[in-house]
Amino acid sequence: MAKTRNQKAKILYLLKLFREETDEEHPISRKEIEERLADMGIRAERKSLYDDIETLKNFGLDIAYRKERPEGYYLAGREFELPELKLLVDAVQASRFITEKKSDILIRKIEKLTSRYEAGKLQRQVVVADRIKAMNESIYYNVDKLHTAIAQNRQITFRYFEWTVSREIRMKKNGGNYRVSPWALTWDNENYYLIGYDMDADLIKHFRVDRMLHIELLELKREGREEFGRFDLARYTKRTFGMFGGNEETVRIRFHNRYVGVVMDRFGKNVSLRPDGEEHFIVRAEVAVSEQFYGWLTGLGRDVRLLSPQSVVEEYKSLLEDLGTIYQRDDGGSAGTFMEK
Repeated sequence: MAKTRNQKAKILYLLKLFREETDEEHPISRKEIEERLADMGIRAERKSLYDDIETLKNFGLDIAYRKERPEGYYLAGREFELPELKLLVDAVQASRFITEKKSDILIRKIEKLTSRYEAGKLQRQVVVADRIKAMNESIYYNVDKLHTAIAQNRQITFRYFEWTVSREIRMKKNGGNYRVSPWALTWDNENYYLIGYDMDADLIKHFRVDRMLHIELLELKREGREEFGRFDLARYTKRTFGMFGGNEETVRIRFHNRYVGVVMDRFGKNVSLRPDGEEHFIVRAEVAVSEQFYGWLTGLGRDVRLLSPQSVVEEYKSLLEDLGTIYQRDDGGSAGTFMEK
């Protein structure tokens, strides 16, 4: 009975054999195919085997025959080429929001898209400086829920947390639920963010997806369509550094020419840019002014200068003076302000 059942599934086993066991460097001869199928209790005569291979080719499989040694049949074309799979594996390993456990699961699935021989070439370790994987395993499923809510035009509820100095979770709103109309997901500074309309606050907000807990889809239709219709997501993410909020300002900044790549990476290739002498250029861009923005400027060093507006220049100077005062103290004290994120 088992032989009969396997016989009916012969072509499926043959398909599995080509996908998992063959590539250009590892073809399989007709005799080897017959032996492998025999091990599964499947009889394979020469003519029927040729017919099955032709059926698979007509179905769309790119099965080729290699005449030079080692000779035999192999699957020549796949949905993904090996360099493409390597890129996918690198992206998974390097992604901060994917946990170690989920990374391993995804990579094992990616390996199944090629032969077992080439899968070994995918087991590589991407080294990324200071890369810390996310700890919230549920983010993988949170993203799926949020995409579903957006596609189905439904509101959501969730709880939102922040980390304390003692590395414990502290719930925002005293553990109460947020009720939000989700409108878009965006990726910024290696984190996923939900852009949504908060009905209670009556404004558009962003939320770190890995800090959202117990997401539930409601049967209520989304609100805030008019507000989001006026919302430019690309402009918002470009001007908001690290997704920290702040007052929107049009700033002018003078850079040394060597920073032109940094500027275009940050503001896009269409940023307003004009030469200022032979070694410098001036950029005019809209940003959400925050300590994150000031930190980005400071990190670029002495060859970058904030020019206007004067109110932002004075605020930046005040911040730098405050920071200088902190490090001049003998008592090791610290002071500063924190922006809620």
